[in-house]
Amino acid sequence: MAPGLPQTGGAAEEPGGHGGNSEHGGGAGAAGAEKSEFRKDMGPWANFALGFTYLSPVVSTYTLFGTALATGGPPMIWAFLMAGAGQFLVTLVFGEVVAQFPIAGGVYPWARRLWGKRWAWMTGWMYMWALLVTITSVAYGAGPYIAILIGFRPTVHTTVLCTIVLIFIAALVNWAGTKALSMAAIIGFSAELIGALIVGVYLLSTHREHGIGVIVDDFGTSGNGSYTPVFLAAAIIGFYQYYGFEACGDTAEEVNHPGRIIPRAMRRTIYVGGAAATFTCLSLLLSVTDYRAVISGKDTDPVVRVLFDALGEAGARLVMAVVLISFLSCTISLQAAAGRLIYSYARDEMIVGHQLLRRFSKARAVPEFALLLAAVVPALIALGSLFSEDALTKIVSFAILGIYTSFQMVVLASLRARLKGWQPAGEFRMGRWGLPVNVAALAYGIFAIVNISWARTPEAPWYDNWIVLLCGGVVLLVGLLYMFTTHHYGRSDAPAGSAIPDRATADRAAPNS
Repeated sequence: MAPGLPQTGGAAEEPGGHGGNSEHGGGAGAAGAEKSEFRKDMGPWANFALGFTYLSPVVSTYTLFGTALATGGPPMIWAFLMAGAGQFLVTLVFGEVVAQFPIAGGVYPWARRLWGKRWAWMTGWMYMWALLVTITSVAYGAGPYIAILIGFRPTVHTTVLCTIVLIFIAALVNWAGTKALSMAAIIGFSAELIGALIVGVYLLSTHREHGIGVIVDDFGTSGNGSYTPVFLAAAIIGFYQYYGFEACGDTAEEVNHPGRIIPRAMRRTIYVGGAAATFTCLSLLLSVTDYRAVISGKDTDPVVRVLFDALGEAGARLVMAVVLISFLSCTISLQAAAGRLIYSYARDEMIVGHQLLRRFSKARAVPEFALLLAAVVPALIALGSLFSEDALTKIVSFAILGIYTSFQMVVLASLRARLKGWQPAGEFRMGRWGLPVNVAALAYGIFAIVNISWARTPEAPWYDNWIVLLCGGVVLLVGLLYMFTTHHYGRSDAPAGSAIPDRATADRAAPNS
């Protein structure tokens, strides 16, 4: 079966349990026979909008456009196509997994079913911290736009205050329940997509400074050497862009027919989000007046300069309002994903304080204390920047590496399970294409992790040069110490490694074996 075309049939695991037979991963439920406490209040378009606003083409493009252009010149736009193609392979692998295991929390329960308890615990740990620091980075990035919109001078203190306010506004929306989350996701999606299209078309129509040919001209960023290493450094804008689709699976217990709806929503997030981000980048790229001013560092914020030049102060402030909606909706989606991951951990008794973190509001059908933690921790990380602005940058540098690492832990677990006999049994299956797509997704992920971590500033102190790996190493080491000293990973009787066929049972069932 070709990728992207779902097959019908097969058993899918119910939230808190498994509806399939032992061949396809049957076993006890995540909490015995307990059913999901979530309500099926999220429709297909809301589920897609959640992934789209988490991926957020406006947030990612506006955040890294200046850095990527200064590093690699206009050809950096090709990074969107490279990263989009690679992450599409990951999306296909995730689609097969979530179709069979539609469980809240995403990568943690998927890794648990595909491999086992310890692997799942570490996968969830890396993903949880990556999500928490990403929440901080997105909310923190909104500070300058809030300052421009309201008309005050951004400082460390005002930016941190704006960050904390934005985080807790997002928390209030999440606490209101799945319907409020769905509405916020759809509003954010509409504002972001319409805003990106209107602004992009306006810039191309009235403020276009260059022809399309500039996307193959590096304007001297490669010097006398090869452009490849320069492009790979600038490609961070593409790697930063293409995650968020997994959030569709984080809310799997809140969607009807998740085995069919969620894989489709994940793929749609890549298609629409990637196209919107590429168009947004292209419209900005062709509207920058002086590339060399950006490359030399003279123009450090080309996005704001383009918007004010093209739209005037009133128009630019209006765009800032739309951009702020994008930042808020992205923060809401990130918190929703983090809260459900923490709740999934707590439901399986995998983390300290699980008695509190697994508490569920019956009235609003949300894990209120898990969502609270997903607001408090990012706010505390933001407060750390009051003591050292550079400290926040160093902590946030882990976010992209953590996301990609946790993704590839699921991809590797999927490949291992497939080689051990797992045959995906959900409503979306790739058939004979499953193995080659799985291998290609793993190869892409390893390439992306190496590129994200690569040291590119030999003149800087070693700890700055290798800061991404150092941050990742610290999170990994603390996680290992936590895991092996508390042994929380072994407390739950939720299925672990259940995707792999039980060969002993199969042998006993076979006649004349």
